[in-house]
Amino acid sequence: MKSLLPYSLECTAPLLAYNIPIDQRREAETTNRGSFPSIDAINSPKDLRALPELQLEALAHQLRAYLIETVSHSGGHFAAGLGAIELSIALHYVFNTPDDRLVWDVGHQTYPHKILTGRRERMGAVRKKGGPSGFPRRSESCYDTFGVAHAGTSISAALGMVSAMVCAGTDRKVVTVIGDGAITAGMAYEALNHAGDVGADLLVVLNDNNMSISPNVGALSRSLSHLRTNKHRVDINGDGTKMLRSLSGSVGLVAGTGPATAGTWTSDPGNTPGALFEDLGFDYFGPFDGHDVPSLVATLRKLRSVKGPRLLHVVTRKGKGYGPAEDDPVGYHSVAPFDPNVGCRSSSAKGSPTYTEVFGDWLCDMAERDPRLLGITPAMREGSGLVEFAKRFPDRYYDVGIAEQHSVTLAAGQACEGMKPVVAIYSTFLQRAYDQLIHDVALQNLPVLFAIDRAGIVGPDGPTHAGSFDLSYLRCVPNLILMAPADENECRQMLYTGFLQNCPVAVRYPRGKGPGEPVSESMTDLPIGRAELRRKGRGVAILAFGAMVSTAMEAATRMDATLVNMRFVKPLDEHLILEMAKTHDMLVTIEDNVVAGGAGSAVNECLVAVQASVPVLNLGLPDRFLEHGSREELLADCGLSPEGLVRAVEQQYRVCRIRSDTPFLPQQWHRSGFAPRASVALLADWNRDSRRSGATKVSATRAMRKRH
Repeated sequence: MKSLLPYSLECTAPLLAYNIPIDQRREAETTNRGSFPSIDAINSPKDLRALPELQLEALAHQLRAYLIETVSHSGGHFAAGLGAIELSIALHYVFNTPDDRLVWDVGHQTYPHKILTGRRERMGAVRKKGGPSGFPRRSESCYDTFGVAHAGTSISAALGMVSAMVCAGTDRKVVTVIGDGAITAGMAYEALNHAGDVGADLLVVLNDNNMSISPNVGALSRSLSHLRTNKHRVDINGDGTKMLRSLSGSVGLVAGTGPATAGTWTSDPGNTPGALFEDLGFDYFGPFDGHDVPSLVATLRKLRSVKGPRLLHVVTRKGKGYGPAEDDPVGYHSVAPFDPNVGCRSSSAKGSPTYTEVFGDWLCDMAERDPRLLGITPAMREGSGLVEFAKRFPDRYYDVGIAEQHSVTLAAGQACEGMKPVVAIYSTFLQRAYDQLIHDVALQNLPVLFAIDRAGIVGPDGPTHAGSFDLSYLRCVPNLILMAPADENECRQMLYTGFLQNCPVAVRYPRGKGPGEPVSESMTDLPIGRAELRRKGRGVAILAFGAMVSTAMEAATRMDATLVNMRFVKPLDEHLILEMAKTHDMLVTIEDNVVAGGAGSAVNECLVAVQASVPVLNLGLPDRFLEHGSREELLADCGLSPEGLVRAVEQQYRVCRIRSDTPFLPQQWHRSGFAPRASVALLADWNRDSRRSGATKVSATRAMRKRH
């Protein structure tokens, strides 16, 4: 039967033609020029498989040294890759990649995989604009069989590949690598349940390093810890039979008599290592030393010949081979460039706080005031700024693991009992809990505060981690208040304001530092739905949301335009919007969210509701996924720099000057014919004020054309 698979597997080099600036390209190609003869000889896994097995351990040492030298110059994900060196070599050595499918979960650990699959010379530009992604991407290489970055997806994807191969009549092996942190995600167990039920020919490699980004939590983590310290290991014989081997050196005990299939244990299954996976229909093998290359290669060869669902448990050390990373795997999870002879050093200079730090400080201050406050994170204690809160209020701190859906419904249950939960979560990860936000929180109008970090453009982590959509997917949810702070102090005040409400509230803020506004220790309740006029100009009124306020201020100063810090995406300050529409020739909205359905769309709907004829220019992120690069580079590419804003306004003015007397409406409404139902009160206000000023839709347009 002809294969139905979508692309050719004759691949010996990456598919992506990198568009790296010449200076970065030279740096990437010359930085990593230590003495690595074995690494330099490998341009694809075919070269790796041509090596004698006895050379693999030496190769692992060189690959580890190469990774240390490369990432110390470029920055990027570090400790996880150091722990997956031997596993990456063994997998590509035993399996015929890319014909055999290798699916990684999350992808923090895949830098060694990228180096072995033809991207060695480009790793100096990893996560830089035009360089390789920090995660596997199908568009980058045929060895990246599935694009990942969010946890828990790999087993589902691999099972999908297996089922497609059955339909296509192809015979390939499929292997997925998932960490002990990612396997806490509920989706992973949904896939294990399905794969075990249908008897899929799938090998799941559990890379157990007792870490995700932070140390693992939960009952499953304790179960895996018990397996790591167990005195026995489930091994596999050459004929496919299982053996329960004592790790103390005693003679192994045969645990099954036939081919390895789940449920063949003759001993008490409750005492069997890996009983949880066995009960799900998987043959469990392990735990094995994930840094022992000969043992890994021998075991993987045996498992390659075994059919059915099987799980190989390997134990690795995050940061392996670089002492500082072994001692501090959290701090070395992702690094900026550093001197490998010294290690990463935190800067002693104390500048303005990041938005994450502003949130962490507010959370502790608010917890001191109100004993009802509870803090929740889905496995992002460090990233979301809850380290100090966890230390000071351990009984009110909930790290639920990589379980975003559970974190939101947990908060809903707490709110039902009179508590005031705060869910600290990245914008991109809140997407995974959208149903729970609507069904469990908003529908019941429960007072849950969502502190949404990494909103807008996040930069080097790329499209998988961008917070580009939250304004669009949140502002349509009934009962929810949605705020976006312009600076650090406003972030603190909005968090306080949101906490005081008796309904769902979301405060979304970007990664990193803001404009440097001093943060007041006091906390002020902001009036709901009220914007702030920051600059009074003429001609053009810029309605800026969140992090775009500082950019808009610079542009407004150049153009002598009016600037409004909108503060609230929902509810909007509709009266101020209409006031700006009556007193200016054109309105401009700017946001670090996609234009489609975003804050600018909310302004458009407000104006259409009263049939306002003022031209509107909506600026924001485009209708495409943005590649990785620095935040400043990506904002400039999207026209969201001060220069880009001025240029867009000038261009729109030229368009408006040649328009007919037909009132201007945003382009998307011309396409769809959509206009929301008018608000009677706002329409009356608009008509009354328009009559007083003698303005009409046509005359207002003519007046603008006459002036310009």
